[in-house]
Amino acid sequence: MNNRIEKFLLQAEKQPGFEGALITDGKNRFYLFGMRSSAGTAVIFRDAAYFIIDFRYIELAQKTVKNATVILQDNLYKQINELCAKHGVKSLWVENSMSVGTFNSLSAKLDAKLEANGQLTKIIEDLRAIKDAGELEIIKVAQQITEAGFDYICTQLAPGKKERDMALELETFMKKNGADGLSFDTILVSGKNSSLPHGVPGEKLIEKGDFVTMDYAAAYGGYCTDMTRTVAIGYATDEMKKVYDTVLTSQLMAIDAIKAGAVCSDIDKIARDYIYSNGYEGCFGHGLGHSYGLEIHEFPRLSPSDSSVLQEGVLMTVEPGIYLPDKFGVRIEDTVFVTKDGCVNLTHSPKELIIL
Repeated sequence: MNNRIEKFLLQAEKQPGFEGALITDGKNRFYLFGMRSSAGTAVIFRDAAYFIIDFRYIELAQKTVKNATVILQDNLYKQINELCAKHGVKSLWVENSMSVGTFNSLSAKLDAKLEANGQLTKIIEDLRAIKDAGELEIIKVAQQITEAGFDYICTQLAPGKKERDMALELETFMKKNGADGLSFDTILVSGKNSSLPHGVPGEKLIEKGDFVTMDYAAAYGGYCTDMTRTVAIGYATDEMKKVYDTVLTSQLMAIDAIKAGAVCSDIDKIARDYIYSNGYEGCFGHGLGHSYGLEIHEFPRLSPSDSSVLQEGVLMTVEPGIYLPDKFGVRIEDTVFVTKDGCVNLTHSPKELIIL
């Protein structure tokens, strides 16, 4: 078994009632077994692990999965029942992400009792939150592609061009330069549309005097990254400059306070209080940031409702924003890697106000 399954079992065996785990979530399968596929079922017992996969992926699984016995799927329910009987297991933990339909179907056909108690999900979430050196290197490559995209799109943005066309131009550039895909749907909005935190690129033409907010990222090697930059086209008014400077200062203050042992809600409060004290109370309506890795939104979160304590090795976005309805919005987002004494900023694209 590789280190990740050993770490999983180390935590699972501390929990009362653990006998085995049924892993069906694709991201969790990839994390634990190193195999990316649209299908597959893994079963982990105290003394063995199995990766059950259909014919489409069996050859790849046999070459890729090194920490479990690979089994060609024939009759999945019968195979799981046989494995449980072999290991004397009468209950299996399942992930919270399992649908009710799947849970009911499995429960009706498996001899072992399925338990959706949240403990399996919590253990894997905690493991995935701490990025190892290999994961960090993959994410850095994704970030480099993302930043190259920013450099490129700044040469393309101009009055008269459509938001949708610019979003496509950015995505195409990243895919041509190494991205496996996108971490999420690209946000590239301008002018009044930039006041929409998750605005969708549309037919609007970019105009002089617009802010253009771009929240986007390349995916690489199964991992995400995340970055937001806001630029001005032609000129920026004094009000635009004030909002931009307020957002940037709040972000720098929050980043300066991030370190292992800090409380997530306290970091959020630093940026939020500064934004509110400058007259923009109610204009920053989302959390300050989130972790990410195999998925774009993972735990913990920098938000008023998250009292988690940051641990060394966690990745966090820091993305304050100010949104003035029917006027404009500004968001600036970096990713930091939490260390014992502070954090390392993995985002290197310039974030002083750029006027194109």
